[in-house]
Amino acid sequence: MKYLLDTHIWIWSVSKPEKLSKQVFSILKDKSNELYISSISIWEFLVLLEKSRISIEDSVENWLNSAIGDANIEEIPIDREIVIESRRLTLPHQDPADRFIAATAWVHSLTLITSDEKLASSNEISILDNRVR
Repeated sequence: MKYLLDTHIWIWSVSKPEKLSKQVFSILKDKSNELYISSISIWEFLVLLEKSRISIEDSVENWLNSAIGDANIEEIPIDREIVIESRRLTLPHQDPADRFIAATAWVHSLTLITSDEKLASSNEISILDNRVR
């Protein structure tokens, strides 16, 4: 299966795996699954660091290398098609990062793993809700 990790799921997979449901934890550990993040998740990660909402004990570059490369997660850049879909999708809010993430899932036919109840309520993209235990 192919999955897109919402930003918080990706960060939790590295720093707080106890916040992941058993199902999500199993999916992330199963090497037969293809895991992706949107490049906007890297931007969100940096914003969270700048606001001191999260902290890391390594350099940003080393943390990212470990959290992406070592974890077999592939980054999907934001392109024109994703930008267009980000405005077309019907979502319950206008948060640009969430719109890019949802559009990335749509464009690449990925199941989005999230705990965000607003994103999880979307009926336009495939969702795996981490809140379901």
